[in-house]
Amino acid sequence: MQAVTTAYTPLASLAGGALIGLAAVLLMAFHGRIMGATGVLTGAILPTVPGDRGWRIALLAGMVSAPLLWRLASGGWPAIDVPVPAAALALGGLLVGVGVTLGGGCTSGHGVCGLARLSPRSLVATVTFMATCLATVFVVRHVIGG
Repeated sequence: MQAVTTAYTPLASLAGGALIGLAAVLLMAFHGRIMGATGVLTGAILPTVPGDRGWRIALLAGMVSAPLLWRLASGGWPAIDVPVPAAALALGGLLVGVGVTLGGGCTSGHGVCGLARLSPRSLVATVTFMATCLATVFVVRHVIGG
């Protein structure tokens, strides 16, 4: 079995986390909304509050356009390496969708925004997400051998 290596980028990770945190604080401050990516996407597709779709679409457009801004600033595309088959990505996406539904939100909503608000429900959800992630990585890398 071949060992899988990952790139450890503490400064880039810290900067990305700080930007996500800043965006979450600004959205809460200016719109009174939680920046859970799944909830933002759901509200953009199926809005329940009149006039609530615009900021959601703007936020999603910013998420999608980030690689274009990177290309303009650096002259190249960001390095993305996905060493799994498309079927595994599709299955993973489906499982994440089920988890988001069962957990009443995603890691950005619970982990970033909920924990910042000291929500006990978000603490339980985030610990569950992380434990499931650790178990999944262990099984895939060390039991199945992927």
